[in-house]
Amino acid sequence: MTAVETIERVFREESGRILATLIRACGDFDLAEEAMQEAFAVALKRWPRDGVPFNPAAWITTAARRKAIDRLRRDKTFAQKRHLLETDAVLSALAKDEDTTEMTQLRDDRLRLIFTCCHPALAPEAQIALTLRTLGGLTTPEIARAFLVTEATMAQRLVRVKRKIREAGIPYRVPPAHALPERLQAVLAVLYLIFNEGYTATSGDALIRRDLCAEAIRLGRLLCQLMPDEPEALGLLALMLLQDARREARTSPAGELVTLEKQDRTIWDGDEITEGPDVVYRALKMRRAGPYQLHASIAALHCQAERPEDTDWPQIAALYSELLRLQPTAVVALNRAVAVAMAESPAEGLRLLDDGVVGDELAEYHLYHATRADLLRRSGQYVEAAHAYRRAIALTTNDVERIYLEKRLSEVLG
Repeated sequence: MTAVETIERVFREESGRILATLIRACGDFDLAEEAMQEAFAVALKRWPRDGVPFNPAAWITTAARRKAIDRLRRDKTFAQKRHLLETDAVLSALAKDEDTTEMTQLRDDRLRLIFTCCHPALAPEAQIALTLRTLGGLTTPEIARAFLVTEATMAQRLVRVKRKIREAGIPYRVPPAHALPERLQAVLAVLYLIFNEGYTATSGDALIRRDLCAEAIRLGRLLCQLMPDEPEALGLLALMLLQDARREARTSPAGELVTLEKQDRTIWDGDEITEGPDVVYRALKMRRAGPYQLHASIAALHCQAERPEDTDWPQIAALYSELLRLQPTAVVALNRAVAVAMAESPAEGLRLLDDGVVGDELAEYHLYHATRADLLRRSGQYVEAAHAYRRAIALTTNDVERIYLEKRLSEVLG
């Protein structure tokens, strides 16, 4: 691996961790981002010439810390912030000798960063967007796509939320136990959006970004250890495990999208399929059912079916009905329509999809049109299906999904 390839790998896999450490050290989002970017720029100059260091991520972190100190020395607030950097260096050294699992969890910089970004003083959408940008490493266009807003709107939102954190003096820490529950829903939403961006990338030539999936699951495990009595945290972890279990079967060796009913179930991850339902069961035993637990229960039914025809679609449809009661969103209604179509008939699914509210809310959502196209195809309405496929193709920004939809369009036209 060349020096440049190593730098690209470190940025892809470690930038979130490095940035979280720097934010803890200097207490400023913008300063941390600028220092990290400068450190990577220095690496691009030095590593091809001097060789890749033994621990590339540590090298970047140290270089970025020095860049932050240099900037602070030129800033009138340096005297106020210098002690944070000095204290951080001491704590980092002490943390290496710390053996207790609890302290390791509490010192996890990325978990601290999640709870900082999800402070109740921030608007929910701002909480999620900032965490995706700083911790998940998503670009502003990717986050804008997730929120169905323009890139300029999202960029302005990120600037405003970082300014509010700085001006309000929001602390960078895991909140005390009594304050954890009020932050939980935003944290869960952040983790699931990170996972979803990894599971189906919104843009680019790859369907899956494994680093984001792995990071979301890792943070999900940490959250469950920190909050073992929160069933929705367990529900989210189970859901991510069960969806991730199907990851390798979702694309062919040629990189083409493979739908659930066509996947080779022998290459699903057996360990995750075993662990996922166990985690769901632990959550449901607490008798506080929530949306993530219901989503995970649905995923478990999919994963436990040995063949597509063995899938318990009536039970899945029933779970989606309950989920729609708890989470009345257009996307849940879309998924329920699919389950009803499989349990009863494509015509019944189309009837639910063509509900004015669902169609209006999801008019710019490519999966809505792709779903309608599939049900129209199954119903033999090929002209209408072709129109829906064209609309879905126009809206998708992922190359793998586009190729799949174009193939389906060719089939119905033929």
